[in-house]
Amino acid sequence: MAQRPVAADGATLSESALIVGAGSGLSASLARLLSRQGMRVALAARDVAKLGALAQETAALALRCDAADAAQVDAAFAAVEKKWGVPDLVVYNASYRARGPITGVEAKEVERTLAISAFAGFLVGQAAARRMLGRGSGAIFFTGASASVKGYANSAPFAMGKFALR
Repeated sequence: MAQRPVAADGATLSESALIVGAGSGLSASLARLLSRQGMRVALAARDVAKLGALAQETAALALRCDAADAAQVDAAFAAVEKKWGVPDLVVYNASYRARGPITGVEAKEVERTLAISAFAGFLVGQAAARRMLGRGSGAIFFTGASASVKGYANSAPFAMGKFALR
């Protein structure tokens, strides 16, 4: 196991991380990096089956969590707390994409995109902050996308969700 990162004042940095919206891109790279640095990692996603290889590679705890459901968010935090205590780092990386021209995309798909890409970030951030404030430390990161400031064809709902998360 790698030596834990140390701050300028000599304090050992974070020991556990919860990545919500884990998948094969940015979150997978982050999970690998954190694991190599000696952190315990929990990965949460709507489809936990997709996390198998990454969870094994990083010795991560894999959790099913639809971040737009407050009860599932609380359950994910409870699982991490039971195993390691309050996570030191929480990363919100979940998103949902409804693709198509603005004139043809279904309203329900746009609603789901906003629920996951923006509102669920609030739920996860709130759950993390409540726990971290009680402990007196922690960090919460929200991933973004260039689409939030420069939309792309057939991606208006995704751009709206990422802009709202900002």
